[in-house]
Amino acid sequence: PYSNDVNALKIKENALQNNISSYSRQQLLKYLIKTKKTLRILEVHSPISALLVEKTKIDKNGYKIEYDGFWSSSLTDSTSKGMPDIEAVDTSSRADSINEIFDVTYKPMIYDGDTGGKPEHFEFTVKTLERIGVSAIIIEDKTGLKKNSLFGNQVKQSQETISNFCKKIRVGKKSQRSNDFMIIARVESLILDKGINDALERALAYSRAGADGIMIHSRKKDPKEIFSFIKKFRKIEKSKILVVVPTSFNKVRFEKFKELGVNIVIYANHMLRSAYPNMKKIAEEILKNGRSYEAEKYCLSIKEILELIPGTK
Repeated sequence: PYSNDVNALKIKENALQNNISSYSRQQLLKYLIKTKKTLRILEVHSPISALLVEKTKIDKNGYKIEYDGFWSSSLTDSTSKGMPDIEAVDTSSRADSINEIFDVTYKPMIYDGDTGGKPEHFEFTVKTLERIGVSAIIIEDKTGLKKNSLFGNQVKQSQETISNFCKKIRVGKKSQRSNDFMIIARVESLILDKGINDALERALAYSRAGADGIMIHSRKKDPKEIFSFIKKFRKIEKSKILVVVPTSFNKVRFEKFKELGVNIVIYANHMLRSAYPNMKKIAEEILKNGRSYEAEKYCLSIKEILELIPGTK
């Protein structure tokens, strides 16, 4: 989508000035992959969580490190609404949440699309997300009532046939209006203990069907299987976008994924998971002490709250 580097730089410049359209935000993810090769993406579930992610930067060994974009997790979005993670929250409701986030941020977003639903429904999901400025959707090759992947075979989970899932990918790609929106296919073979060969067969088939990228997932703490898949996939598909979500294999450092040729590393649920324990602690402290004094040490000061959002003062 970029005819030259000048156009790419204009996209980033507009974004940094918060002068960003839905189309420019969409383009930004591809620009970042092109220039940085490997991106850090963190889960957000509200405008305030997105602002925190966008503004978090550190200096490490003389380099500025920051997150490159947001992950709209179906798990944390539904949990923040008090709903089960079974695709009970519809696309319209999730789009409303994303619009609120986009009102106050500029970074690109990847959308957790669960199974994508029926192909006939997926077509409209793609159109909606593309219109509001989401950069990519990840859909998993499972069928039936959605169950969280980290349950593995502890609960009944069915994997879609390769042909049916390829059809869904093709329907989604056909419904796009620009080349900037991306559909990434999430392979669940390792989650369901079907092995690397099945995962590789599916990943290559989904790539041929038009998927812009592949996400490989595992519930094992040992990353050997993930590493093996990445190496085998990269021997065949040298430029296809590759995504990992290291929730289980969380000892692997970002630099290792970069070395292996992974393009996107998603930290998929940590903002909500970290918020819950502290909110629970505050609620208990106020009940226990009959006042809020003891809880103050766990809270931002009122001054910090007022300074957090521009225009509050």
